[in-house]
Amino acid sequence: MRFEKHIFICTNQRAADARPCCGETCGLELVKEFKKEIKEAGLAAKIRAQRSGCLDACEYGPSLVVYPEGVFYGGVKQEDVSEIVKEHLINGRVVDRLVIDFSKK
Repeated sequence: MRFEKHIFICTNQRAADARPCCGETCGLELVKEFKKEIKEAGLAAKIRAQRSGCLDACEYGPSLVVYPEGVFYGGVKQEDVSEIVKEHLINGRVVDRLVIDFSKK
């Protein structure tokens, strides 16, 4: 396996009259921030962050998923990226306050 962890960040864009979506603009900013934080932490050879299409978590967006754990995060803002990198990616502790609880909707 090339990467130990893989982060897929939704950048899906829908028409204005469609259901909510994470949005390309916000998603691409998150991708850029994750890549920066991962590189600064010296983890670029182990962890990959990239844009993805719809993760079907639109109402929780901006959303992302971390594999291989399959942890979905929602309502992610740029200021949350550092916490996710430090806590989840480096220390193996899920950031509970951002985890999507799919059973609630």
